[in-house]
Amino acid sequence: MNAPEKSMRVILADDHTLVRAGIRALLEKFPVVEVVGEAGNGRAVLDLVKAHRPDVVLMDIAMPGLNGLEATARLAKEFPEVRVIILSMHQNEEYYWRALNAGASGYLLKKAATAELETALHRVVHGEIYLSREISTRLLRKFPQHGIADRKSPLEQLTSRQREVLQLIAEGQNTKEIGDILKISPKTVEYHRMKLMNCLSVYDIPGLVRFALRVGLISQEG
Repeated sequence: MNAPEKSMRVILADDHTLVRAGIRALLEKFPVVEVVGEAGNGRAVLDLVKAHRPDVVLMDIAMPGLNGLEATARLAKEFPEVRVIILSMHQNEEYYWRALNAGASGYLLKKAATAELETALHRVVHGEIYLSREISTRLLRKFPQHGIADRKSPLEQLTSRQREVLQLIAEGQNTKEIGDILKISPKTVEYHRMKLMNCLSVYDIPGLVRFALRVGLISQEG
């Protein structure tokens, strides 16, 4: 007789309440899964993980303040035992390998969640990488597996702090507001802004906003 399967503790992170409700309803059909928390932004999910130490975080990318990829990178560093599955509507390459580089264990298209979510959860808790079936064949055919983690986009050439400042700029925050959020001085904010502009060769705010939209740091919604 097989031993009962261990319970799997999950946190949901998505800034859309209805999306979280839909995913929770799906997860509640899985007998071994327990949803232990929900978060609407990247900073909140860091606090929830610290408090609950889940097995898996289901993470949206476009969230205010701290996006899902930056939150994933911090979780991978501070809580390496916690597996992150990115739930995304985006199918282009930029998102796949940024998620993997950030430390995600899975990348699942939202439209495939109903059919593949249970499989993805079991795969990642057993130490495997899971990509949506729709994208995995295409991605692995185009890039050798060992090369995926080595690729660096312009965004990946920024430091974590610079990406954080970039997202807040693109969300419309001014220098003082960014300094208050990140608990750094306005001069430090300006320093990071100058460095990231030089790195991206983008020297105006509209250009930074367009870049942030293109790479998924911010969403066109709202």
